[in-house]
Amino acid sequence: MKFIDRKQELEFLEKKYSSGEAELIVIYGRRRIGKTELLVHFSKGKNYFYFLGRLESREGTIRRINNLLMSHFKDFELAKRPISDWDDVFEYLARKSNQRLVVVFDEFPFIVERFPEIVSVLQDKWDALLRDTNMMLILCGSSIGMMEKHALSYKSPLYGRRTGQWMVDRMNVKHIRDFFPEYKMEDLILVYSVLDMIPGYLVKFSPTDRVWKNIRERILSKGEFLYEEVEILMREEFRDPSNYMSIISAIAGGATTFGEINSITGLDKSLLSKYLYILDRLHIIERQFPVTTTLKSKLKGKKSLYSIRDNFFDFWFRFVFPNKQELEEGKVDDVLETIKNEIDSYIGFKFERFVGEIISDLVGFRATKSGRWWHKDKEIDIVALNEQTKQILFVECKWKDRVNAKKIVKELAEKSSFVDWCNEEREETFAIFAKSFSNRVEEFEGRRVYCFDLKDLERYLGVQVVTQFRTEKDKS
Repeated sequence: MKFIDRKQELEFLEKKYSSGEAELIVIYGRRRIGKTELLVHFSKGKNYFYFLGRLESREGTIRRINNLLMSHFKDFELAKRPISDWDDVFEYLARKSNQRLVVVFDEFPFIVERFPEIVSVLQDKWDALLRDTNMMLILCGSSIGMMEKHALSYKSPLYGRRTGQWMVDRMNVKHIRDFFPEYKMEDLILVYSVLDMIPGYLVKFSPTDRVWKNIRERILSKGEFLYEEVEILMREEFRDPSNYMSIISAIAGGATTFGEINSITGLDKSLLSKYLYILDRLHIIERQFPVTTTLKSKLKGKKSLYSIRDNFFDFWFRFVFPNKQELEEGKVDDVLETIKNEIDSYIGFKFERFVGEIISDLVGFRATKSGRWWHKDKEIDIVALNEQTKQILFVECKWKDRVNAKKIVKELAEKSSFVDWCNEEREETFAIFAKSFSNRVEEFEGRRVYCFDLKDLERYLGVQVVTQFRTEKDKS
C-alpha cells in the first residue's frame, strides 16, 4: 500500500537531516501508529543504518548488530574482530559518520530492557564523540512510558542531549478515504468510530468488504489480529493491567466523572487519581474541561470529565470486552447483532469528534481553542473560538436523518447565551452537522448558520474546502 500523509513529520525529519549538525532525535507514539513506516519512508535514498530492538539475549543482540553493521558497511573485518559492547557500536558508527549517516534504533525500550547501561553509554559517547559527527541518530519506541523515562525525562542521562522529539499521533481524518476509496460517507464514519485513524488498524480492514463484515471477521472473531490487540497492548505497557482495564471499562460504559469511576471500580481515591493520571499521560484517556475554562480553574481540577481518547480502545471496551465469553463460545453473530442495535448512540459521540477535526477547514475558521462546553444542564458539542479576533463558533452534531435545522439552531443559540466568553464584543456563528436535513437555514437573528450533511462531507473529502468563514468586516 502507498505511503499516506505524515507531511508534518517528514518536514520535521528533513529539516533535522539538513541541519548540518549532529542530531539526536526521539520519535515515539503508540503501537500501530506508523512510526517504523514513517522512518523507512524518510530514509529512502539516504545513507542509513536501521536496527530493530527485540526480546532476545544480550549476546544475541550484540551478535546481530555486529552482523548487520558488517553487511551494511561491507566491513568483513568485523567477522575477525567483532563488536563486543555498546561502546564499540557507537565508536564504530562515529567512524562511519564522516558524511551524513542516519542511524535508527527502533523499539529502543526493548534494547534498554536487555541493556540498561546503554542510556549512560550513549550519554558518554554523545558528549565525547557523536555530537561532533555527521550522524542523525533516531531513537524510536512504542512504550510511551518507557520512552519518556529513558529518553525524554529530565532524570534521564539523555536529558539535554536530544536535539528534537516528535510524538507520532493519529493520522488526519481527511485521509480516511485513501484507505477505503469505495466506501460511502456513512461507512467511513463508522470505520473512523471503530478504528480511529490508526494506520496499523485501518489496513487490517479489507476495502472491498462491507464494514460489518470487516468488524465481524477482523475484530469479533477469535484468533484475528484485532481480537486481543487491546489486551496485548495493555500487558506491554503495564505489569499488571487489571486496574487500568477496570477504569477504561468504566469510562467506556458511561462513567465520566471521578466520582462515577470511583463508584464503579471501587478503587481507593488516591490510587484512582494516580491511575487516571497515568492513562491520561499515555494518551489512552483524556481529561476534558469546558473549552472556556481558565488555566487557574483547570488547576483546581473541578468540572472535568474523562473520556477514552482512542476510538478503537473505546469500541473494544464497550463491545468486545463485556462480550468476551460469548465471543469465546463462538456466538459472534449474537454479539454483532447487539452492536448493530447500539451503534448509532456510540457513533453519535464519535461523529462530534470527527466534525471537530475538520470544522476549521469546512468553514475557514481559525480557532485558537476548540472543544466541548458544558454548564449544569447545558451542553454544546463543539465551541471553537479565536481569542485574537473574538470570533466564536457554536457547533451541534446530530447523527440523525431529516434534522430540523431551524429548531436546532434556535436551541443552540439559547444555549450559547450561557457561554461566558467576551460577551459584549464577540462575533457569533453557528454550524449544524447531520446525516441529512428536513430543512436548512443560513441565518439566525443576524448570525451566519452553516449546515453540513453527509453529502457535504463527501465533497470535503474530495475537494478539501466546502465554503469560507467570513468576518463581518469581510462581508461589508
